[in-house]
Amino acid sequence: MPERNPILITGAAGEIGGVSRTMVDMLLEQGHPVRAFVRQDDERAHSLRQAGAEVFVGDLLTIADVSAALKGVRRIYFSMSLSPYYTDAVSLMAAAARAQGDIEVFVNMSEYEQSFMTFEKLTAPEEERRAWLGGLVANWSPQQRAHWVAEQVLEWSGLPAVNVRAAMFVENPLMTWLALEPLSRGELRLPFGDHRLAPIAGYDVAEVCAKILADPAPHISKSYELNGPEAKDMHGFAEDFAAVLGRPVTYVPEDVETWNETYVDTALAAIPHTAEHLKTLTRLMGGGGYRGTTDQLETLLGRPPKTVRWALENHPRIQKLASA
Repeated sequence: MPERNPILITGAAGEIGGVSRTMVDMLLEQGHPVRAFVRQDDERAHSLRQAGAEVFVGDLLTIADVSAALKGVRRIYFSMSLSPYYTDAVSLMAAAARAQGDIEVFVNMSEYEQSFMTFEKLTAPEEERRAWLGGLVANWSPQQRAHWVAEQVLEWSGLPAVNVRAAMFVENPLMTWLALEPLSRGELRLPFGDHRLAPIAGYDVAEVCAKILADPAPHISKSYELNGPEAKDMHGFAEDFAAVLGRPVTYVPEDVETWNETYVDTALAAIPHTAEHLKTLTRLMGGGGYRGTTDQLETLLGRPPKTVRWALENHPRIQKLASA
């Protein structure tokens, strides 16, 4: 039966195709009332209202707003853009949820790295950390640290939490808009050598989260590690891009730090927190420290994950490049 109390979805004003916005549409289609937490009352908020969501305009870092947004809510999905204040926002939401009581589930969007960049591994001597993480990185990025702390806060809170640890999205800037200019020349320039990755489609993550929110009881206190359908190297990804763009694409491997300076530092100079997170990801993947795949998504949804090619075919920036 559909939940009658509104389900709170943060980050709901993201781009159409983003996880939170996709979840809003999925839950509304299933008959669940949704309260979408947004930062600004703009055209994206208007689009959410048109879709049938109740829109709450507020600041995730203002406890009065967070508490007001939770009134009448029993199920929470928390996500937020990369931010130096990510842990603050999770903690405020957890505090408000504890104060209100009667929360049935707190679905926390985490990250796949939490499954192997663990407390035990990250407190080992530096030489051991580097060896474990591929040799190019020894510590969490500031955002990875924030996600680790957020998971601890939720555990300490006693709330009925579920951590959804998603692998790198196909829609990640590393795979999409930072790669666009070389792609326009038929080159997939990335610093990942011959290492194999299994990025996940944002749509799949949204469907898993919506499933948990619709029926939370079987999932409480669990952490799920989600990947795409298969691990493959960048030559395989170049084939996917070529198929979607309708033109030849060749993988051109680059040095990790040269690529970071050329693409990340140039594009994200004004957002150092995000830049440092992406550079840590490139070092992890470029050093071969991004570990393994799981079948947890297929178990949860009863179907294989969406392919990289499917995600690219449904990505607005890639679609625009294909039609250029």
